[in-house]
Amino acid sequence: MPERDVHLRLLEAMLFAAGEPLDEATLAARLPEGVDLRPLMAQLSADYAGRGVNLVRVAGKWTLRTAPDLGFLLARDKPEPRKLSRAALETLAIIAYHQPVTRAEIEEIRGVSTSKGTLDVLLESGWIRMRGRRRSPGRPVTYGTAESFLVHFGLESIQDLPGLEELKGAGFVDARVTAGLTVPLPSDEMALADDEDPLEPELDFGLAPEPEEMDEVREGEDEG
Repeated sequence: MPERDVHLRLLEAMLFAAGEPLDEATLAARLPEGVDLRPLMAQLSADYAGRGVNLVRVAGKWTLRTAPDLGFLLARDKPEPRKLSRAALETLAIIAYHQPVTRAEIEEIRGVSTSKGTLDVLLESGWIRMRGRRRSPGRPVTYGTAESFLVHFGLESIQDLPGLEELKGAGFVDARVTAGLTVPLPSDEMALADDEDPLEPELDFGLAPEPEEMDEVREGEDEG
């Protein structure tokens, strides 16, 4: 068997067995040194293009997925996904396009208050993450999308989100909308922005004294 075919079979087996999308570094590590991964992935992607399973890139990684036109046939076999409320969907969209963004900034854009429960639901889903803290009074937490957001929606990068004209064409935005409305170019850059500080590390209570030890300390202080 030609060496190239061996490499293709190995990549195919890795992708099939993987429980999550694989990055190119992981795939290349299983190939002999010096093998060019890109043309192999391009060939595999082309080979799967017309099949029931497609090879696609999501979040900058590779994964096998059911062909979009066949998804409805398998939908009945999948557990019913948890539906997000309108408030959660609006909040998720604002975070995706405006990240890094604080809760107060989300409320300003939506025009209504945003409950902590809405953000908690999105955090539990793994679609958003806490990025850091804004360098402003109160040092509010900033939010951004997580990798699982891209994986779930089948996006290679956050820049694949539709722009204003695409949103108008899909009917999500009124075509007669004011000329002043803009949709920002989204970015999920991992590095903190200039006006962000890192989140504080979680406190470790593993070395905290037991209650009895605290009583002994208090007694010693009283005697002193």
